[in-house]
Amino acid sequence: METLDLHGLAQKLFDDIRGISSDGVGVTRDSYGEGETATANYLRQFAENEGLHVETDRAANLIFSLPDTHEQDASIWVGSHLDSVPQGGNFDGLAGIIAGLLCMVTQKQRGQSSATPLRVIAFRGEESAWFGKAYMGSGSIFGKLSADDLKLKHRSTGKPLSSYMERVGADTTAIASQELLFDKKKAKAYLELHIEQGPIMVARRIPLGVVPGIRGNVRHNRVTCVGEAGHSGAVPRWLRRDAMFAVAELITRLDEHWRVLLERGIDLVVTAGIVGTDPAEHSISRIPGTVNFSFEARSKSHETLEGFYQLMRSECASIERERSVRFDFDRRLESAPAVMDEKICTALAESCGRNGTPYETVPSGAGHDASLFANAGIPSGMLFIRNENGSHNPHEAMDLEDFLLGVQVLSDTIDHL
Repeated sequence: METLDLHGLAQKLFDDIRGISSDGVGVTRDSYGEGETATANYLRQFAENEGLHVETDRAANLIFSLPDTHEQDASIWVGSHLDSVPQGGNFDGLAGIIAGLLCMVTQKQRGQSSATPLRVIAFRGEESAWFGKAYMGSGSIFGKLSADDLKLKHRSTGKPLSSYMERVGADTTAIASQELLFDKKKAKAYLELHIEQGPIMVARRIPLGVVPGIRGNVRHNRVTCVGEAGHSGAVPRWLRRDAMFAVAELITRLDEHWRVLLERGIDLVVTAGIVGTDPAEHSISRIPGTVNFSFEARSKSHETLEGFYQLMRSECASIERERSVRFDFDRRLESAPAVMDEKICTALAESCGRNGTPYETVPSGAGHDASLFANAGIPSGMLFIRNENGSHNPHEAMDLEDFLLGVQVLSDTIDHL
């Protein structure tokens, strides 16, 4: 039998999918949209050509298995997400799916599956960039999407999430009723390989990282500060209701609270990623009457998240009184922090040791589908791959040799679990 060229196959898969989802700057695989669907169709065709079994679950996620895997078998699940942010990089999410498929194709070629059957799952809709909600594909199967979530509007078209999910075949009636669509008895473990989305591993010159936990978050897609518009030259400071200065003061206060908490050793990151006045009316000579902004806090601690959120609301109330403005909030969205399974973390570390691959323990600041499995009580683990230039941008630069080290460790871990 011809030896499988994993390097060549991995390169082809990454290159082909980059080609079909290129937007001229990076890649755009929009959640439940054309780019994500084209990627799903490509992977389905690839898997079928390799003799793998492919099915779609009731949330429109793709599930891959070997032909001799029985439906009732408890399996080791490996997965990640198909979608990307707008003008994103090619490896965020996709690397984990391709890694799982390479493990499965290797098992098929050698004619010997792992003691515990392997299933690979490709999730739709992990990124919050499109509807303001993360984990849509994995959240759906665990009953974590609500009827209100399905009403969330697409960032460009304004059409509801439900219409996009229905278009790709998802059972939105079951999802809205928060029906459990995944049989947890069929999951012995869940593993996810993913690029690191920060600079730690590059700075430390380590190819692989074992992830002990994943930060959760609390966020508002849109907070509106309402003041009063006026002429920039005619209204003195003491009579102003300036929405922009109010928002700037809020962000400055939150930054100071954040700094103090970090000095106490508390895990927290805070972001206002979207800030703007209305382009239809703003002017250099106009005092802004309304300013819209986003709010997000992330931490490994639920208590820290809730405490900082309440602090933010308290500061809003204080600024409302002092500056005669009003803060209006859209729906509060949140994702719970997750702790990876200690035994699986040990198994990943031991596999690195067996393969002679340097690694370190690297917590995840970003969210991942693995957190849904961990919080559902399924033993879960994550493996990070070193990646230049961060993530959520076109310049992600995972080295293929690092990726193949990760695939080797992933495959070895599957065989030993």
